Amino acid sequence: MTGLVRRVRALPLRARLSLLVAAAVAFAVAAAAVACWFVVKSVLVSSLDEALKANRMTKQQVSQYVNLRTGACAHDPVTHEQNPFGSSVQLVDGTGGSCLIIGTQEVPLSDADHAVAEGRTTDALHDATGDDGAQYRVYTYSVLPELGVAVSAARPLGEVNRSLNDLALVLVIVAGAGVVGAGAAGLWVARTGLRPVDDLTRAVEHVARTEDLTVRIPVADDSDDEIARLSRSFNSMTSSLASSRDLQQQLIADAGHELRTPLTSLRTNIELLTRSEETGRPIPEADRKALLASVKAQMTELAALIGDLQELSRPDTGQHEGRTRILAWHDVVESALRRARLRGPELAIDADVRPWYVRAEPAALERAVVNILDNAVKFSPDGGTIGVRLADGVLTVRDHGPGIPADELPHVFDRFWRSPSARALPGSGLGLSIVARTVQQAGGTVALTRADGGGTTATIRLPGAPVPPPEGDVRQAAEDR
Repeated sequence: MTGLVRRVRALPLRARLSLLVAAAVAFAVAAAAVACWFVVKSVLVSSLDEALKANRMTKQQVSQYVNLRTGACAHDPVTHEQNPFGSSVQLVDGTGGSCLIIGTQEVPLSDADHAVAEGRTTDALHDATGDDGAQYRVYTYSVLPELGVAVSAARPLGEVNRSLNDLALVLVIVAGAGVVGAGAAGLWVARTGLRPVDDLTRAVEHVARTEDLTVRIPVADDSDDEIARLSRSFNSMTSSLASSRDLQQQLIADAGHELRTPLTSLRTNIELLTRSEETGRPIPEADRKALLASVKAQMTELAALIGDLQELSRPDTGQHEGRTRILAWHDVVESALRRARLRGPELAIDADVRPWYVRAEPAALERAVVNILDNAVKFSPDGGTIGVRLADGVLTVRDHGPGIPADELPHVFDRFWRSPSARALPGSGLGLSIVARTVQQAGGTVALTRADGGGTTATIRLPGAPVPPPEGDVRQAAEDR
């Protein structure tokens, strides 16, 4: 049995479906055929029983064949040609004796027949086997109870069995044809139904062989079955993979472009310092200090760029969930404000920060707020004012710098994008991309707009509450910070 199951599992899916359909149809047809055979048998036997009961002999008819004083048979049985009842008939007395009065075949009597003759029951119906080996349907009934005489009529079951055999042959032929037809239909249905699976298989094999993620499986718009949903899921998966690969390639290309500038500057400055040492012609002290300062600045810019690339290389969803905590956002903003005041001591920062608790990744959220404030410090004029306000989960940072042209606003959150007017300033063009990513992971939104009177307003909205969560979460958040 285990080997059979193993061989069936090794068959192709089409063959298994066809076999399953054929087996199901075979079982259903077999059950219907057996039920039909038993029903027809019951009807035919019942009809035979009715015929036996309808041809019951009366006392007057029996009196022609029996001695009314002794209850014994009066003369020899009549033949079937003279038989008005269409059956073999024999008399049964209460002492267990019997005699054939009509027909040529005497059927052995049973206890049920003797019970009728003795008056214990009124009649009896049963099957019996004659001396010739044939099957008979026997009906015994009481006729002369005062003499203890009963009549037992027997009709051969051959006519019923012949009809049942013919019916069985027809049912076998019909069932066999039905099973074969069902197998063929199952194979056709399997081929038709699994055609989309073949398309999907070929598409997967094509992707695995060529790494071509542009392949798509055609799906009817009005189709919503399992195969259609699987095809749509495959198309969506390949689209996502293609988009992800394009983004990775773009990120690599942009990163290579951005890394080239600081690396080139570093190499140039180091070559100048090295050549000075090799030729023995020292660089003037002022120029040497300027070169070292440039090297340090380029290394700092390079380290910041690598850190930004590492931040952007993290998955957008899923893995950051384990690092999120309940945070006091107002504390994060205050910490970022202290750093901003150190970077722009000549600027005035007008802050209004009110309590607000959010769920986010601590380091990522602080970096996002610092990036927003750094941009405000970078583009604010000397002696300018930066307005910072946190209320009801909305952080606004407003500077009075040159502002962002309207045609550049849609691109400010793109990776490595930098405004033409800001390309001479330090930066990698990744800061706002990191801000957008962090805010999105925290379930919020971020936007940059032109401010009335000049400058730019950055707005970050995060879901949360003005009161701390339960004591346990606050303690956990404090420990994490």
